[in-house]
Amino acid sequence: MSVSLVILAAGQGTRMNSDLPKVLHKVAGAPLLHHAMQAGAALAPEKVIVVAGHGAEAVSKAARAWDDSCEIVVQDEQLGTAHAVAQAAPLLTEARGDCVVLYGDTPFIRPETLEAMREARARHAVVVLGFEAADPGRYGRLITNGDQLERIVEFKDATEAERAITLCNSGVICADVQTLFSLISAVGNDNAAGEYYLTDIVALARARGLSAGVVTCSEAETMGVNTRAQLAEAEAAFQTRARADALENGVTLTAPETVFLSLDTVIGRDAIIGPNVVFGPGVTIESGAEIKAFCHLEGCHVSRGADVGPFARLRPGAELAEFVHVGNFVEIKNAILDEGVKVGHLTYLGDADVGEHTNIGAGTVTCNYDGVNKHRTRIGKRAFIGSDTMLVAPVSVGDGAMTGSGSVITEDVPAEAVALARAKQVVKPGLAPRLFEMYRAIKAKRQKGE
Repeated sequence: MSVSLVILAAGQGTRMNSDLPKVLHKVAGAPLLHHAMQAGAALAPEKVIVVAGHGAEAVSKAARAWDDSCEIVVQDEQLGTAHAVAQAAPLLTEARGDCVVLYGDTPFIRPETLEAMREARARHAVVVLGFEAADPGRYGRLITNGDQLERIVEFKDATEAERAITLCNSGVICADVQTLFSLISAVGNDNAAGEYYLTDIVALARARGLSAGVVTCSEAETMGVNTRAQLAEAEAAFQTRARADALENGVTLTAPETVFLSLDTVIGRDAIIGPNVVFGPGVTIESGAEIKAFCHLEGCHVSRGADVGPFARLRPGAELAEFVHVGNFVEIKNAILDEGVKVGHLTYLGDADVGEHTNIGAGTVTCNYDGVNKHRTRIGKRAFIGSDTMLVAPVSVGDGAMTGSGSVITEDVPAEAVALARAKQVVKPGLAPRLFEMYRAIKAKRQKGE
């Protein structure tokens, strides 16, 4: 059966005290919205609709950065969750199958939970995701009768007896798409907040003789983010879970509590990650690679058997082939390093291609920017780049070629050639004592104030 996905992302999030829309605040290097979209994507939805409101342009841009086929509708007035979902109705008039409603500020819903909700749809017209709360607080309460969910009561509208119930509403709903919008059209706003509650569709469904049910999950899975403190809690919760998953999948984390992972980080079995390593978005580490302490990686690929660090930075577009060595205080950006390349220390390689088994000496810099445009440096196989070489792009160094230490290379170097581009050394015998004497005299005069 087909499924459509509606993600509510219209709220301003005033308690975040921020100009940034709430769903664009980040956990694990990704907007909260992307977490919800990732969970929903596991259902292979035919249509994904994001309901934007506050900061609609920025929310739309972020949504399409994750899924460029998603559709955006705007809730101009925030009149409640039922009103928000209703904005998607014109895009789903011909849809059949299920509709799942998720929230852009709830990052931890698991795909397995959504699948369980869809399975429960075989028995119920409407399925709500609930959880047993340790402290129910101001959550909406689920009122059940046997296996039937009779209604959902918002905290502000609940009686004292209903507030004592610990089975609470997460807000996530799965229903037949046409039934959902038929029920929403009957929702009113006769409540303490004067809003149109999506939760009211349960009582309306039961009044029509339709079945409603509950699927439960852990309270942690339903965590919403409404404040900066909750954002920090969500970050900690994600990192704890992601580190545990990495360890379970055969990754060695020598100091797990110091490693920062992103939403899309991929690390292969038998990889070794040292202390204080930060994985920004878009990083893949293959099996058997090692990332040593205090490295920062983003938008890069590290292949099998390669080692990086300590104190190295891999920026977007860095591609390390098998058994590449990148040592301390090396920065790689938009560069492809073929098998066995060695970049030991104190080097910047940007916009470069380096052939297999080439050695890059300490202090080498690819001078890739002329103040207006970026240019590429190409270094062949088994070349040797001497320490402190400046490669002024666009430039190429051929297979098996060498550059002398301290050279500034501005022209192409043919294969197997040696390029030297530095001033000739001049030696003045016996001059050093006289210079030292002169320097000491100058220093003495300065100290006397002359």
